[in-house]
Amino acid sequence: MKQHKKGKSKDVEKVPEIGTHQLVSYHEIQRATNNFDESNLIGEGSSGFVYKGTLFGGTAVAIKVLDLENEQVCKRFDTECEVMRNVRHRNLVPVITTCSSDYIRAFVLRYMPNGSLENWLYREEYHLNLLQRVSIMLDVAVAIEYLHHGHNTPIVHCDLKPGNVLLDEDMVAYVGDFGISKILAVSKSVAHTETLGTLGYIAPEYGSEGIVSTSGDVYSYGIMLMEVLAKRRPTDEEICNGNLNLRKWITQSISGSMMDVVDANIFSEDEQITSKSEICIASMIELGLDCTKEMPESRVTMKEVVKRLNKIKNAFLET
Repeated sequence: MKQHKKGKSKDVEKVPEIGTHQLVSYHEIQRATNNFDESNLIGEGSSGFVYKGTLFGGTAVAIKVLDLENEQVCKRFDTECEVMRNVRHRNLVPVITTCSSDYIRAFVLRYMPNGSLENWLYREEYHLNLLQRVSIMLDVAVAIEYLHHGHNTPIVHCDLKPGNVLLDEDMVAYVGDFGISKILAVSKSVAHTETLGTLGYIAPEYGSEGIVSTSGDVYSYGIMLMEVLAKRRPTDEEICNGNLNLRKWITQSISGSMMDVVDANIFSEDEQITSKSEICIASMIELGLDCTKEMPESRVTMKEVVKRLNKIKNAFLET
């Protein structure tokens, strides 16, 4: 892989490249997961299962085993391998190696002990404060900015959502799951696709015409930003029953008080809600709305998102 000069070099993770590691055998993966024992199952989705395992002399890893009966999923394996050969960044989930044989297609990924952003938002025992939410969304923005602007050819993730954002031991966020990504040829800033992302996060032009572009990712990112603040899924019954999307629901709801929209657990009981934190939340909601404008060309770029979020975080963090 050629090193691109673009982008700050400190952002580029020094991870062994796929190919420098030997491909892992089916038996090694069987052994690492104790023959795919249920006690090692840490996630399950439409494309397969994720197990925790121990590989090469004790390294804890996550092993994503794809459902081979699903033809779409097998195609996604090739897409993901192609993307992974092209990307290295400190906020993208590192793929250590892959396994491809008659019995199995699997990715061996760095294990993320704090699981997904999805869990941190919706599981009772998990709580994220405002600073953590800002920091996580800044990590995600930096990763997507790298995909869109760090290469000669932009890479579109196509499936940004809290379930695809993973957190390490220090709560640093990593974007994963490139199964339906598109690498856009230089001549085309837009591609057409049959594969859809996840309901609620899909940009209008993607859903209606199957048009994929970097601004589609910006839309999904904006929905996620509003979701992280409001702790409301875009498919929430109240939102869908009112024939709204998350953007419209937020716009309607903030006509009362902006703090009515925000997740009540964002501040601890004894914490004073300062005007500074209110400005921080207002700026983030405004950014979310700027990412989710109806017309793709009206949306901000990921470069702009990173710039604005950095500003918000610095203003909020000043003591």
